[in-house]
Amino acid sequence: MLTIALAQLEIHAGDPRCNTAAMKKQIAQAKKAGCDLIIFPELSIPGYFIGDVWDQPDFINDCVRFGKEIQAASDGITIIYGNVAKEENRVNLDGRLRKYNAMFIAQNGQLIAPQHSPYPFYIKTLLPNYREFSDIRYFTSLMEVAQERHAFPEEFLSPVTLTFANNRTLHIGPLICEDSWDDNYPFKPMTYLSQHYDIDLFVNISNSPFTQGKTQRRHRLFGQAIDTMHRPAVYVNCTGIQNNGKNIYTFDGSSGAYDSNGTLHYECQPFTEELAVIQYDETTHTFTSPVHVSPSRTATEEIYNSLHYGLHSFMDSLGLKKVVIGVSGGIDSAVNAALYATVLPPENILLVNMPSCYNSQTTKGLAKELADNLGCLYTVIPVQDSLELTRSQFSSAMLYQKDKPLGHLQLTSFIEENIQARDRSSRILAAAAAAFGGVFTCNANKAESSVGYATLYGDSAGFLAATADLWKHQVYDLARYLNDSVFKREVVPQGSIDIVPSAELSANQDIDKGQGDPIIYPYHDYLFASFIERWQRATPESILQWYADGTLEKEIGCTVAVKDIFPSAESFIADLEKWWRLIAGFAVAKRIQSPPLLSVSRRSFGNDLRESQLTPYYTTRYVELKKKLLQKD
Repeated sequence: MLTIALAQLEIHAGDPRCNTAAMKKQIAQAKKAGCDLIIFPELSIPGYFIGDVWDQPDFINDCVRFGKEIQAASDGITIIYGNVAKEENRVNLDGRLRKYNAMFIAQNGQLIAPQHSPYPFYIKTLLPNYREFSDIRYFTSLMEVAQERHAFPEEFLSPVTLTFANNRTLHIGPLICEDSWDDNYPFKPMTYLSQHYDIDLFVNISNSPFTQGKTQRRHRLFGQAIDTMHRPAVYVNCTGIQNNGKNIYTFDGSSGAYDSNGTLHYECQPFTEELAVIQYDETTHTFTSPVHVSPSRTATEEIYNSLHYGLHSFMDSLGLKKVVIGVSGGIDSAVNAALYATVLPPENILLVNMPSCYNSQTTKGLAKELADNLGCLYTVIPVQDSLELTRSQFSSAMLYQKDKPLGHLQLTSFIEENIQARDRSSRILAAAAAAFGGVFTCNANKAESSVGYATLYGDSAGFLAATADLWKHQVYDLARYLNDSVFKREVVPQGSIDIVPSAELSANQDIDKGQGDPIIYPYHDYLFASFIERWQRATPESILQWYADGTLEKEIGCTVAVKDIFPSAESFIADLEKWWRLIAGFAVAKRIQSPPLLSVSRRSFGNDLRESQLTPYYTTRYVELKKKLLQKD
């Protein structure tokens, strides 16, 4: 019987000293618990998302030195851990230091290599180069190593044989993250190892960020793969937060052990550091410790857990203790305020209502109700006075050309909307944050970010956009969850949930008259999502084809009948092109300059969705289909 510790460690990206110290503590605990083997996540010493810090030789050398400390700690216990490995006096074709994303296996102070490895460690075979991942930019794969040596990867991919007391042996199949998600790769490491070697236990170490629904998909897909190979497996992931500048990713861990039929035997608590000790019978290839699986979670619960954990961790990492939130009485600011109230005491949260003459008593009352519900500090700083000042200044500011007066610049209603939005953030909230000793937030949602429905340097400003990866319908779902499951009382006012969303920046946005934002919820949520979140992203061509076929609602997942919104093909096409011009046009510039965000979706704006500023384009097929549909009207 072997006692195995799954070390679900909170990794601090870019801080190998901190990570190594934490690993040593868990090694000591595992030794005390009589463990034969302890397994740490991928790149557990340096962290994963550290950008071009990977190009600092001094940093790499430090990681190597800390790796030797972990190796030295393996007296009396076998340690599997992830670290960067370097090849001395070797550079890649671009001149960068040769580095590997590697699995190290240490026992009694010595490294144990895979049977046929040319190095004393296992090299990650498959390097992801999609979404937020840029492994190919920094690391060399086992595939490339084989190619350089005029060999096939099969010649180097091999198991590791571990020997324990009383001549107990364990043949493990080493895998690093992507090596198990090989469906779309021509070479499949896990399959190859199972077909050509007598594997006792697959060991996958990962550094995999949370995405809504990802854990369940991994359990399902990993379990199916294990079932076909009839080999048990352990999966060790990390917790913590890591970022690539624009996107802040949470890591839920959800490490686990899988029986040979693919059934999940043990699952670590998500978003929690844990040293899980499990028993494994190497003679029968079964886990004998009690079954422990976390209960299933709803989509909204998953989102809340990630946002709460990410927000708390991000603020803590920056040493931020106070926050200022502009509250309008609407749903977005209310949800953000409630979310921050789950990680900060109420006296460290300042809610600021900034009305103009266009704000209703309804929303002003809801803003105050929200503050009272949360027990936060609250103040009212009207934006109307500064709007009047700007109007006055522009009316008296004569334009001249060589001393010839040419009139005045005219402020339209649209311009005045932007003036209010900029003044609220860049003047009032920024000043309030400085005076309060904190930072101020951006309350954006994904629908608004998609089309740039936010004022540049205004309501798109802030130190963080916590809910910017949530569609509007998800914001509403989160509001209800906060009330029902987190606070267990009405914190987000029901009125904020019920009223029509409106910016209240002009006379045409009177909320008491039902005059809301131009975005139609939830239809536009699903339309915009089809442009953004699909792996095979939709375009106006596909949308128009689905519309013509009568399958649009099914294809984009919308429960609202589109023809109830748009009575004719002409009105549908006009709406489609209006938003496409923004999504593919100027909204890109706004998104590039927006604050960092907490990523929870399968494709979030930022480094997860890389964008160029281009002219909106319509395919030839779209032009033809549009002409055909308009002729029918």
